Amino acid sequence: MASAIVSALHVLALALGLPAVYLRGRALKGRLDREAMRKLFAADTVWGIAAALWVVTGLLRAFAGLEKGSQFYLASPLFWTKMALFAAVILLEIWPMATFIRWRTQLRRGQIPETSRARALYLVNHVEMALVVLIVFVASFMARGFGIR
Repeated sequence: MASAIVSALHVLALALGLPAVYLRGRALKGRLDREAMRKLFAADTVWGIAAALWVVTGLLRAFAGLEKGSQFYLASPLFWTKMALFAAVILLEIWPMATFIRWRTQLRRGQIPETSRARALYLVNHVEMALVVLIVFVASFMARGFGIR
């Protein structure tokens, strides 16, 4: 039963994360007034929750004996591809995360954040979204044993 619950939560993270990152991008593309910032921060929060859920459930699935076992994952070149793609998402996320934390702090202090880099953040956001979609395809092929000798 634990395996099914953890697997469902792992998939649920995708159902939360992909729309959240999409909505975060939409907010970045528009005029960043207070209402847009509120939407941006709400989407960003859900995106962060989804990422945390992916990490926790992914580690449980791969290394807690709930799925195919760590030997399967560690021997799979597609697992390493998936991990490299996920690492790329995390590295790309450093700039938006730091920026949004700064913007939240500035708004709380009654300051107006400097948002001239929103277009560049929008592009980073969409690269992250594309990488997440690619991860799903890699994971699907990995789960079916592609790349295992």
